[in-house]
Amino acid sequence: MRRSPEHLQAAANGANKLIGELIRQQQTDGRWIFCFESGVMSDAYMLLLYEIFGTGRQEYREGMAQRLLSLSDNGIWRSYPDEKGGSVTATLEASVALVAAGFKELSDPLIQNSQAFVREQGGIDAAGSLTRVAMILIGLHSWPENAQIPIKLFLLPWWFPISFFDFVGFTRVHVAPILLASHRKFSVHLPGGPRDLAHWNGEGGAGDVSARSLRLDQKIDELLPHIRLSGGGGRLDRLVEERGLRFILDRIEPDGTLYSYFSTTFLMLFALMAMGYRRDHPLILRAISGLERFYLPVKGGIHLQETTSTVWDTALISYALQEAGMAAHDPVIQKAGSYLLSRQQTRLGDWALRNTGVTPGGWGFSDINTINPDVDDTAYALRALGPLARLNPRIHQYWARGVRWELSMQNRDGGWSAFEKNTDKKWPKILLPKSDAQTVWTDPSTADLTGRTLEWIGNHLSWRRGHPVVDRATSFLLKIQESDGSWFGRWGISYIYGTWAALTGLTSVGFRQGHPAIDKGVQWLLSVQQDDGGWGESCYSDVVRKYVPLKMSTPVQTAWAVDALVAVHDAPTPAIEAGVHRLLQLCEHPGEPAEYPTGGGLSGQFYIYYHSYRYVWPLTALSHYRRKYAEK
Repeated sequence: MRRSPEHLQAAANGANKLIGELIRQQQTDGRWIFCFESGVMSDAYMLLLYEIFGTGRQEYREGMAQRLLSLSDNGIWRSYPDEKGGSVTATLEASVALVAAGFKELSDPLIQNSQAFVREQGGIDAAGSLTRVAMILIGLHSWPENAQIPIKLFLLPWWFPISFFDFVGFTRVHVAPILLASHRKFSVHLPGGPRDLAHWNGEGGAGDVSARSLRLDQKIDELLPHIRLSGGGGRLDRLVEERGLRFILDRIEPDGTLYSYFSTTFLMLFALMAMGYRRDHPLILRAISGLERFYLPVKGGIHLQETTSTVWDTALISYALQEAGMAAHDPVIQKAGSYLLSRQQTRLGDWALRNTGVTPGGWGFSDINTINPDVDDTAYALRALGPLARLNPRIHQYWARGVRWELSMQNRDGGWSAFEKNTDKKWPKILLPKSDAQTVWTDPSTADLTGRTLEWIGNHLSWRRGHPVVDRATSFLLKIQESDGSWFGRWGISYIYGTWAALTGLTSVGFRQGHPAIDKGVQWLLSVQQDDGGWGESCYSDVVRKYVPLKMSTPVQTAWAVDALVAVHDAPTPAIEAGVHRLLQLCEHPGEPAEYPTGGGLSGQFYIYYHSYRYVWPLTALSHYRRKYAEK
């Protein structure tokens, strides 16, 4: 099928509009600041912190409350827009916070609807594990008799068969403060608002987690047969608490936050108070001040982001602009490159435990992260900096350092995971109670991270099949392809995303039409194309681990699908043309489809609307379409 000049021109016009908007929004220092918008959790918990500490500017408090209320459906909140019924977790968090902060009374009909919904769903026992901990920390619930994770885990060396370091880093920094607070049965009562959860709780009791918790406790006793904690502040109790506290203090970022996440910092504040830190201690005040740098205005009010996405957005946008034809010597790209180079990490982090002897050189996600690089951010920073490195020997040194770090993170199974290497032991799923945290205990290789890293290797390092790194990665991808031809994407929504990552990765290193995996992947994408020519997938796919269509096409998912098909086909097809046509419509009139969450965090609870994605991925797909088919 030949592509007419008119269609190519329409794609060029659409791309140019996106380019102009991105250039306009670049900051003077080269970065781009777009919101990393999630659900209600961070806003609700920050309101609770302000009540406990008696702080918070009124504009912040009112802005967060307004946003929470704007997201309410008559007292019911959702984790993603099309979630059926509603979310117990989000509804409990938002309604408790609004009452505690004085924006709503218990007698308000909206709050009474919230309470009725939560009761009908099973009360606090039906909420997420982090929510249950938060309600304990603010004095509205009680610590269980047996902790799910014994604090003795801090005493086991990282190389033991069972170790605290078998959890992935972002989980460790959540678990560590919880262990300290729970060991001391610590909580802080709210100065106002509800005194308990009686109005929210149903008749159901706590789930039976004790048996499996005790199994882990017994296993640790087998490894440390002479270690017994008194629970009363004895020498061993102090030692294990000091280990946990030191773990936290060593991972505080320069802005005072723990690992640059809101949720970890929220938990850290309670852990510090549990350990005797005064509320006006500099560590606590600096942490709160650091969190206040996460605010951004959004539709409905003000949002406190779970973290900033500045490095990620800047790397993506610089890459997308260069794919669209912007030269490396353009001031826009030069400034972006300078910012990215300033955020390359030079400190050893926990990733080095299982990746010894490798010089630091990766990039993290947020603006201020210094010790938690990840594979995806690093690969896109390297994409963005590659053309600059070819022009400048000094930049090439930093780029090469990043390349070595990225390649060193390949797992023994051939894939790549997000943060740490070979961190996928089985014991957490066996010895810990089944919970919503199952998917975040460890850091296994995933189709999306492996596919995207492979695409960088193929298109930017020019490695092909036959190279051992490539062959191990492609073997992993081929092995985990779903029977219907799709791939599941861990960090996005979900099968469209994973299939795009896998197909673009495989084609970049030499796989072509005719290969069974490529053909099955293409056929699956075609089978889920919507009648309007676009693609749209519900966050519910991430919950049930099965493709669930969205009732509308989104610009991001349409761009992913189009980009995957363009990577496979040497000439445009009707499906590609229909996808491009719909993509241009969605870019011209974004609205609700552009705001649908397409980032995955915690299954069923935490999804992300990346404000940058409506520009980045359509621009990337349109650019690849134009470049590949300009002469067809």
